[in-house]
Amino acid sequence: MKLETAAERLAALGQETRLSIFRLLVQTGAEGMSAGAIGEKLAIPAPTLSFHLSHLSRVGLIRGRQESRFIYYAADYTAMDDLLAYLTQNCCQGGQCLPKTAVVALPKKRSAAKVSA
Repeated sequence: MKLETAAERLAALGQETRLSIFRLLVQTGAEGMSAGAIGEKLAIPAPTLSFHLSHLSRVGLIRGRQESRFIYYAADYTAMDDLLAYLTQNCCQGGQCLPKTAVVALPKKRSAAKVSA
């Protein structure tokens, strides 16, 4: 990844509303969410939402697809992965210095309550 691309993506995520939108879409999954549902969930007026979705699309962090008269947006997981890889490339000279990242990567254990159900 080029330095300019990383800087543009980080700058886009450096704004609270765009970061909230991106995190919501990451949590939503590959199916994505309609623009209207995003606006409702985050209480963002349509013109403001449109501006921020456009910005996130322009830097390549999200993708939109049209279905009928609705546009569904989803996080671009490859772009997110590329950005994270760029940020952590050669981190700590190859040492394991990112414990929170390592924990997120591990599969979650099923709780005893779920097992007994």
